[in-house]
Amino acid sequence: MAASAPADLLSQIRVNGAVPRHVAIIMDGNGRWAKDRMLPRPLGHRSGMKSVREVVEGAIEVGVEVLSLFAFSQENWQRPATEVSALMSLLEEYIQREADELDSQGVQVVMLGELDRLPAAQRAAVDRVMKQTAKNSKLRLNLFISYGARAEIVRAARTLAAEVAAGRLKPEEIDDALFAEKLFTVGCPDPDLLIRTSGEQRISNFLLWQLAYTEIYISSVLWPDFDRRELYGAILDYQNRDRRFGRVPA
Repeated sequence: MAASAPADLLSQIRVNGAVPRHVAIIMDGNGRWAKDRMLPRPLGHRSGMKSVREVVEGAIEVGVEVLSLFAFSQENWQRPATEVSALMSLLEEYIQREADELDSQGVQVVMLGELDRLPAAQRAAVDRVMKQTAKNSKLRLNLFISYGARAEIVRAARTLAAEVAAGRLKPEEIDDALFAEKLFTVGCPDPDLLIRTSGEQRISNFLLWQLAYTEIYISSVLWPDFDRRELYGAILDYQNRDRRFGRVPA
């Protein structure tokens, strides 16, 4: 178990009061972390696994309800076969190593994306951890695997179009709420805070619909070096922002 978060940061967060219900993270920088150390890229991904545990435990400690991690995009399938194979093996290893601990901490693990593209062993591991943790409610951990936001939106549009064509739905009945019900994140509040590590300033086809009013925090820290102190720094920054959702004060 990682060390407790610095008491000063936790105390300040609790004084401020407004903790984001849903934090989403684009976990970036594994490859650069490995390159800086003249190591193979897969070792960067492996080192990043400890940061996943750090942010999960940190999110529980501070009271976040939903944590969404962008683990593997649809575009990642185009990477070299050796790297894709290593990433799939790490996914299975993460589940095997962490499933019981996540379950004991009350974490519900939900894998979101085109899971049918996963190899059989990894798909079985995914199904197993989701079933094992399904009744937990301390934290919902969304792991986005084989995911792309444009594809998600197209999928939702096709689903609604099919219902209209079948006569079960009228076009004028389609609104934001109904569209959101057809997305992978149905039942989740939209992210309050998006964190991107490694200093890159883009959202990389992640949760395009859901991020409409999300606060964005860019961290220069590479993902394997991102710990709960960094997480809490992002939350403190969020707490100092004025979220108006397009409105102005009365």
